[in-house]
Amino acid sequence: METPLSILKEYWKHNQFRPLQESIINAALEKQDVLALLPTGGGKSVCFQVPAILMEGLCIVITPLIALMKDQVEQLNKRGIQAIAIHSGMGKEQIDILLNNCIYGAIQFLYVSPERLHTELFIERVKQMNVVMIAVDEAHCISQWGYDFRPAYLQIAALRELIPMVPVMALTATATAEVRDDIIEKLKFKKPWAVFQDSFARDNVSFVVRRTENKEKKVLEILQKVAGSAIIYVRSRKASQEIAGWLVKNKITATFYHAGLAFEERTKRQDNWIQNKNRVIVATNAFGMGIDKPDVRVVIHLDLPENLESYYQEAGRAGRDGLHSYAVMIYQEADILNLKAKVEQSHPSPGFLKKIYQALCNYYQLALGSSEGQAYDFDLHTFAERFHFQTGEVYTALRKLEEEGIIQFNESFYSPSSIHLRLDKAKLYEFQVANEKFDPILKMLMRLYGGEILSGFTKISEAYLARGLKMSTEEVIKILSHLHELQVIIYQPVKDKPQLTYLIPRQDADRLPLNSRRMEARKKLVIGKMNAMVLFVTAQNRCRMRLIQDYFDEVTYKACGICDVCIAQRKEENLHAFEDLRDEVRHVLKEKALTVEQVEEQIAPRDHELFVEVVREMVDEGLLAYDEGWKLILTKQSR
Repeated sequence: METPLSILKEYWKHNQFRPLQESIINAALEKQDVLALLPTGGGKSVCFQVPAILMEGLCIVITPLIALMKDQVEQLNKRGIQAIAIHSGMGKEQIDILLNNCIYGAIQFLYVSPERLHTELFIERVKQMNVVMIAVDEAHCISQWGYDFRPAYLQIAALRELIPMVPVMALTATATAEVRDDIIEKLKFKKPWAVFQDSFARDNVSFVVRRTENKEKKVLEILQKVAGSAIIYVRSRKASQEIAGWLVKNKITATFYHAGLAFEERTKRQDNWIQNKNRVIVATNAFGMGIDKPDVRVVIHLDLPENLESYYQEAGRAGRDGLHSYAVMIYQEADILNLKAKVEQSHPSPGFLKKIYQALCNYYQLALGSSEGQAYDFDLHTFAERFHFQTGEVYTALRKLEEEGIIQFNESFYSPSSIHLRLDKAKLYEFQVANEKFDPILKMLMRLYGGEILSGFTKISEAYLARGLKMSTEEVIKILSHLHELQVIIYQPVKDKPQLTYLIPRQDADRLPLNSRRMEARKKLVIGKMNAMVLFVTAQNRCRMRLIQDYFDEVTYKACGICDVCIAQRKEENLHAFEDLRDEVRHVLKEKALTVEQVEEQIAPRDHELFVEVVREMVDEGLLAYDEGWKLILTKQSR
């Protein structure tokens, strides 16, 4: 008889569960509604995937992130578990076929974006499916008190009414008590539901804040002191490129990552970093979702995030292997003023939103009442230039229109080319006999992809087909498009541009359904979250880990002992040991230059954190410096 552990061993090759996973799985197997709050990297997906496999039916997984959706589907398929994804970038025929496969095929997991739930096609098909569980990922999106509210999540309650006996598992990494209560209410949890929450404390991660007028110099110092893989988060695409280039000039292997890069390029850069070919990846917040690299030793933020939820998720990518790591925030006083201005600008007036919406409709030349569920390629810079807007104000307006449930905007969208054969083998043979010029490509498709293109949509490579047929890629695309027009195949060409999807039919801009009261409440909420972020950065007397735990309503009276505030307090309490360490550092560096690691090895301090703080202070005071080989040397001032 299969058990949760045997499933874990068979498909994931792990011999034991992480904390709370087994309890969450057992509650799900007892058909309870479950809310699971696990930190980033805490293994949330296993919590619903294992019980769903044991239940032997279909699990509907609702998630707002198309990139993460595709990544999980790919991972499951690699393990021999049947999974598919449906999202706004697909055509109606493709969605129709995939939903049929969920009724009649052996599909175990259907990943779907929340915007799909209220479509007539989905509603009719879901009634015919053998659904055993609904998993709601990023569950905080259902709450308007959360930091990333998505109105489409509210449709999940209606889905529950269609299949009332099916249990729900809601999962999130970040939720305050208010948001947790809201999730339970909005998802209509049935008693006795179960709530599992891991502590927000990260025992192996030192949270550090450094205020400086020279951010670049501070980054180099940190990367010199902390060996190993690093992520540096910045706000703009331009900054990611500039900082990465500057690091390379300083002999640190680095690359940059943002949503504007082509899919292949993003994948290549990400893989090079994961494989440690590049030590540092400098990225916007487009990077990190679904990345499971356990040995990240330091995450550095060079710009202030808008809220502690985002910061905790991004900083939480450090030290997933349980070894000591750092989350460092580097800021200047001007950054706080810039953050306040940015938050203010991120709440455009209803009048401006209507203006942007009208421009979008003109951009695509849409008729009133049309385009519900339709996705379009979107170029932010072209649009802004054509209608004389600033790109920044367009971006914030799109995000606000998304928050209002009017459009959906995906910056880093990629969907490979795919094909489905409409004809059965007999009719295909008849077509080949009657249309000899299409015979070579159809034979090549059957040889390369076989039965896959008969039963469902299959990813293809036009370039690979072209090599086999000794044609140009352009010729292959032309022939496939012709076969699509003749209704022999359904051909979905590759998409690698940002996508804008209309969630409701095209409206009269003057009557755009904006909830002004909710927009005002959201603005107050966002400003409150920003103030909590500023408090975290500027606090000098409170343990940083405790500040995070307090924010998420986790009661604790224990300081972490390893953040910069706790270290400073230890220094004050043990000033004698601090001064002794300074003397020892001077002594070992009198003979020759040494790396930080070599100095620590010679001194063998009892308190590693205190030693790191001593070196930092001595560098800041000009008593120590780094030579070209990144070894510490005594300056004239300290001799």
